Amino acid sequence: MKPLESLAFEKRSAENLPKPLDELSSVEIENKRLIGKVTTYVLKYLSSKFVDYGFEWLLPVVFSKSTDPLWPDPGASIDKKVEFEIYGETVRTTSSMIVHKMVACSLAYPKLFTFSPNIRIEKRERAHSGIHAYEFTQLDFEARHASAQDIRSLVEKILSELIESLKKDLREELINLGRYKTLRKIETPLDVYDRAELLKKYGDSWENKIISSSSKPVWITNIPREFYDFEDFESGYWDNYDLMLPGYGEILSGSRREWEYHKIVKKMDRDGIKRENYRLLLKLAKEGRLKPSAGAGMGIERLVQWLVGAKHVGEVQPFPKIPGVVYEL
Repeated sequence: MKPLESLAFEKRSAENLPKPLDELSSVEIENKRLIGKVTTYVLKYLSSKFVDYGFEWLLPVVFSKSTDPLWPDPGASIDKKVEFEIYGETVRTTSSMIVHKMVACSLAYPKLFTFSPNIRIEKRERAHSGIHAYEFTQLDFEARHASAQDIRSLVEKILSELIESLKKDLREELINLGRYKTLRKIETPLDVYDRAELLKKYGDSWENKIISSSSKPVWITNIPREFYDFEDFESGYWDNYDLMLPGYGEILSGSRREWEYHKIVKKMDRDGIKRENYRLLLKLAKEGRLKPSAGAGMGIERLVQWLVGAKHVGEVQPFPKIPGVVYEL
């Protein structure tokens, strides 16, 4: 028998959350169909743009021995990691393809992108955040010898042109979704804020302040997190960046990457990351075969959620994957 607190949570979770397809009304089904058209347009647009810009399109990795530790990212809230044994080896479901991107970009594909499935078993409390799902798809991309500014400029250009094209080609769909008038073209360059300065000015509530007060997307830089983000040991500055959407929050996370062996192992040891989970990455770094690069990962569902004005990210998933809620499909 389930404890009373678990039953109470399940009851709360079922209220005001996206429903599975079989429980939707005819009106809700039509909205789902319109959102599907926007999703199709976004996927086609993004993949075409990256190919046009010379990126190789790689197929995703579902599970492997090495994946993103998601630690010590201050934004992480993972309940547990999924791992199991095959052929006598422990493998993990993909939490992000960052390690694979760094290796592939260094050895074979100077510019690459993929649509990667991400499994992140979020804590139940995030069911009502509106932006969290325990399974989602991420546009992951990486470029050898790129700078942080290179990546930010690329993202700004692509998103600005995407909105302009979307409003032109799917005007009726956006009107029916109630989003055409409020979805405005992004004027670039976007504002850039240092997290340390925001923390000093607003305290721990700086993120809510930025999300609620901004009228357009903004960049947040200098965020202490995983070992692979570039950190200047002398100044303490992290050369990384998150893209924050007004009213929604973080949609993209990226950085210039670490590639020097001594820095990577020092950060792993500092953060309590097991070296044995990243043997190949460390081997390449030690041999000088890991190359400097920069890149990012952008959540497709969160992007579509923002474009269509959905209240919960589960609304844009054909089969919602909401923290703490498991449907039949």
